[in-house]
Amino acid sequence: MSTRAPFACFVTGTDTGIGKTHASATLLHALHAAGYRTAGMKPVASGSEWRDGHWHNDDVAQLRAASSVAVPLGQTCPFLLRTPCSPHLAAAHEGVRITRAPVRAAFDALRRQADAVVVEGVGGFNVPLDAGAVRWNTADLAVMLAVPVVMVVGIRLGCLNHAVLTAEAIRARGLPLAGWIANRVDPDMLLADENIATLHASLDAPCLGELPWQLAPAAAAGRLDLAPLFAAATQYQAEAAGLAA
Repeated sequence: MSTRAPFACFVTGTDTGIGKTHASATLLHALHAAGYRTAGMKPVASGSEWRDGHWHNDDVAQLRAASSVAVPLGQTCPFLLRTPCSPHLAAAHEGVRITRAPVRAAFDALRRQADAVVVEGVGGFNVPLDAGAVRWNTADLAVMLAVPVVMVVGIRLGCLNHAVLTAEAIRARGLPLAGWIANRVDPDMLLADENIATLHASLDAPCLGELPWQLAPAAAAGRLDLAPLFAAATQYQAEAAGLAA
C-alpha cells in the first residue's frame, strides 16, 4: 500500500450511455499516476454474455483493466446480471435480490486491498435496484457508501437540464458533489463548447476536466484535475468525523 490517505468516490451520470465507465477508467488511471493503488467497482451490472468460461460485462471488464490491483471478480461486481435492462427488472427476471450487504462487504474488501476505490453506479443517479417490499436505488447505494460523488455529464442535447437535476438530487441526499466531468459523447453536437460553458456557470461544483471523443482512458487521464476531488473527500471525512464525535 502507498502512504497516501485512503480515497474513494462514487461516479454517477446524467443518464445511461453517457460514458460513466470511460470516465471511471480515466479516473483510475489518473489516481494511479498520482501514486495510488487503485481498484474499480461496479456493484451492479446488467447485460452480460458467456465468454471464456464466465459471464462477461464490458463495463466491469474495463474497470478491471484500468485498476492497478487485481481482485476477485465478485468484489468488482457483486451483482453481475445477464439481462440488458434496468437492474431491478433484470434481477427479478433472473430470480435475484440485489441487497445491501454484499455491496458493502465487497466495497470494504476493496478498501483493504487498494488505497483508492472508484465505484461506478448504473444508469443515472436514481435507478431502482429492487422491486420488492424493500425498495432501494442507486442513490441509496451512494448514501450507504458515504463517499463524495463525481458526476459525468454526457455532452449531448439535453445535457444541461439533466446535469442540473442530477446535481440537485445528489445534494438532496446530503452527499457532496465533488466535481463533474464533461464527456464529449457526440462529436457532431452543435455548440458543444457553449453548452460546456453553460454547465460551468450553472453547476456549483468544480469541473474536473473534459474528455475528448474516443480518447482512451490512459491517454485521457492527464486531462483530469484531481485536486478538487481530494479536497472534497478530506472535507467530507472531517465533517463526518465531527458529526460522529
